[in-house]
Amino acid sequence: ERAYGFDDVAIVPGDISINPDQTDIHFTIKSFVIFITIRSFRLSIPILASAMDAVVEPASAIKFGKLGGLAVLNLEGIQTRYENPDEILNQIAQASETEATPLLQKIYSAPIRENLIGDRINTIKEGGVTCAASLTPANTKHLAPIAKMPAKPYHRHVILPTLYLLINNL
Repeated sequence: ERAYGFDDVAIVPGDISINPDQTDIHFTIKSFVIFITIRSFRLSIPILASAMDAVVEPASAIKFGKLGGLAVLNLEGIQTRYENPDEILNQIAQASETEATPLLQKIYSAPIRENLIGDRINTIKEGGVTCAASLTPANTKHLAPIAKMPAKPYHRHVILPTLYLLINNL
């Protein structure tokens, strides 16, 4: 099949124009009942930031949340394997093509540090935004109870198993 990139497509105004004041881009994630009941919540921008180490870390999740989106933190990535993930990310950024694969294999072979799961979630929560985090099916049974255990009594945690998404509402 033919695939198109940004250079192959031109976006031009259509015949119908819409006044921005008459548009609403909010969307709602409906309530789920898994471990506890949560209310649905609404996002101001219809964007979820991907659960990739190159995309989401606690500071960017907070900024994204304050803008009205939802950033998903990878609970099996660099953020939960290393106390100082910025050093590791810098190593990756500076690696040559030939160094990258062995370096990534070494980095991701480090064990997930369970204490960092709560630390990262709490950092995002203390930023005053909803926290979402991903787990793979293989690790959900073991890590979800750790991730949903509140470090502070006002935190609530819910696992959405179809998406392997952890939502923490204030």
